[in-house]
Amino acid sequence: MTMKRFARMACLGSLVILLASCGSREAADRQREQLAQAEPYRSDVVGGQRGDGNIWQLFRNSADPNTRIAVNRYIWTAALDVLSFLPVQTVDPFSGVFTTGYGTPPGGGRAYRATVYVQDAALDARSLHVSLQTSGGAAVSADTTRVIEDAILTRARQLRLADGKR
Repeated sequence: MTMKRFARMACLGSLVILLASCGSREAADRQREQLAQAEPYRSDVVGGQRGDGNIWQLFRNSADPNTRIAVNRYIWTAALDVLSFLPVQTVDPFSGVFTTGYGTPPGGGRAYRATVYVQDAALDARSLHVSLQTSGGAAVSADTTRVIEDAILTRARQLRLADGKR
């Protein structure tokens, strides 16, 4: 009974794999072109480009060891501008992360430190993650973090408009 059940499962698995591999190259190319047209921020990249490919490229050893992650330059610059009152400790523009030391904002009495992660080349809120911490080690409220993220995104949009891009 178990051998018969195993054979059925193997046949079903083979059928699923066979059907999943069906598809036309032209349809995939068309879909890739549509996605490329829907990504207007592709040129706003610091560090690298997104790769196009398929699942089999994961198993090839042809990857460039110097490949970098795409980071939006406007968000990167805006984050450094908005958090300029904090001393920068580490910067890695290739992975999109920078951390600051403790500093007091103008007009404030509490010291903060920040870690900023820009994870995508798009100029939108999904690309930016800010983590704030007080000098006592406590996390900062979500509202404060959201205000900082909004200020960074607003400044990034201003920088983009100043460059003459829509």
